Amino acid sequence: MNRHFVSALVCFALAAPLGAAAQSKTAPKPAGATEASSTDQFVMRDGEVVMRQGSTIKPLNKNVVLSDGTKINYKSGIVELPGGKKTTLKEGDYVTIKGEIVFATPGSAAAARGDNSVPAGAQYTTYVDRNMAPASAADMDARLSSLNSRLTLMARKIQLLNDKISLLSSATQRPADTSQLDQQIKALDEQLQQVK
Repeated sequence: MNRHFVSALVCFALAAPLGAAAQSKTAPKPAGATEASSTDQFVMRDGEVVMRQGSTIKPLNKNVVLSDGTKINYKSGIVELPGGKKTTLKEGDYVTIKGEIVFATPGSAAAARGDNSVPAGAQYTTYVDRNMAPASAADMDARLSSLNSRLTLMARKIQLLNDKISLLSSATQRPADTSQLDQQIKALDEQLQQVK
């Protein structure tokens, strides 16, 4: 065999495992990347960005660089996304550990996209935070109790409505008197309004 061919073959055999090892490594984190759990958030609070870990708030003393490259200036609330786009957090806005921005109000969301048509004080009617800790057992018990009360009242209302339908469909000569059923249905509607 040709001596050059054998030398090349040996070099290739020795280099292959090194190349495979280099390919199997994960991409390095940017310098200064912050280590945190998957539910941690960087929240604009009282004019500065703080770290929220569950119900604990920790002040920051340096800017944050997330593992995806998102940069957060803890003093000004300016967030620079990996693509170079910048936005400024408003009170209550936060950035997840994955670099997702969650806006606290419609006004801050509109301001981030350069839309001045939404009043700064506008509020969401319903705001659900997917990253919040689950409700306590007492809260869950109260919700279940309320739900059970609603279901009981609604089942009773359905029964009264069925009774009314039966009464009205069986009347032959003159219309049936449904005033008592109507009063009971009205009372159930009022109770349903009170149960949250």
